[in-house]
Amino acid sequence: QIIDQNYWNEKINKAFLYRKNLNIFNEHTNAYRLVFAEADEIPGLIIDNYNGHFVMQAHTRFIHQQKEYIFNAVKNVFGKNCISFYDKSEFSENKGEILHKDTIISENDLQFYVNWYEGQKTGFFLDQRNNRYCLMKYAKDRVILNTFSYSGGFSVYAGAGGGKIIHSVDGSAKAIEWCNTNMQLNGFDNKHQSFVADVFEFLKNAENNYYDLIVLDPPAFAKSMNHKHSAVQAYKRLNVLAIEKIKKGGILFTFSCSGVIDKELFYNTIAAAGFESNRKIKILDYLYLPPDHVVTPSFPEGEYLKGMVLYIE
Repeated sequence: QIIDQNYWNEKINKAFLYRKNLNIFNEHTNAYRLVFAEADEIPGLIIDNYNGHFVMQAHTRFIHQQKEYIFNAVKNVFGKNCISFYDKSEFSENKGEILHKDTIISENDLQFYVNWYEGQKTGFFLDQRNNRYCLMKYAKDRVILNTFSYSGGFSVYAGAGGGKIIHSVDGSAKAIEWCNTNMQLNGFDNKHQSFVADVFEFLKNAENNYYDLIVLDPPAFAKSMNHKHSAVQAYKRLNVLAIEKIKKGGILFTFSCSGVIDKELFYNTIAAAGFESNRKIKILDYLYLPPDHVVTPSFPEGEYLKGMVLYIE
């Protein structure tokens, strides 16, 4: 097959139509993953669309060499709805003056400031969209702790769901700054407090039985199989801390985004944390990637994010 402009036009258009058919972007949500590597039959390519600002990550040199074709294909598919295109790949040289570095997006009618130039990944964790929405139904009148909060995705939804007091904790001062911005954007800053701190230390020093709902959304503790064992220990330690601290009748949202930790191993790790904490756990829900982060039988590794909602007695 000849890899030319037509090839890329077809590939990008196919990815776009899949998301259009599922109504992933609509009047409530204008940011989503447009291309998800192997799952969209384009290994090594990630493209996220932030309300017309497209952020690309090439994970192979070949894909990076194709970037002009890819950019043209995005322009061909989106027309005037393509405002800017930013290459955030490890292969990118210094790009000089960048016209667009940030924007404000809508997700389920909530507003988020996204900075792809300085932010993690492509700027925002779009993969948690449905799980953030799920949090809303548990938030009402609860005292909520969002750990590894980054720019406050779960914190904003906690506010939207009627959370009484919301605490956000992250090790990055810049992330906490963005988190505060997002709480202000949505009018929830009056019930929000943020902390730049190590999450493990923060949990250790937290008051017992203070929080009704805790979110544990850590970065990937294991990037490769070599780190699998130490990652499992870290997940267990983190969950033990949260389970020991949470109020009786509390809700725990717990996640792993480590690809090498499969669903069964994650489940067993959380079960072990429950036993070690000497608390009874009820499983309320299992949490997954949203449909723009496509999962296919031929690429099961793409299903890296897994989560659980737990009731702690």
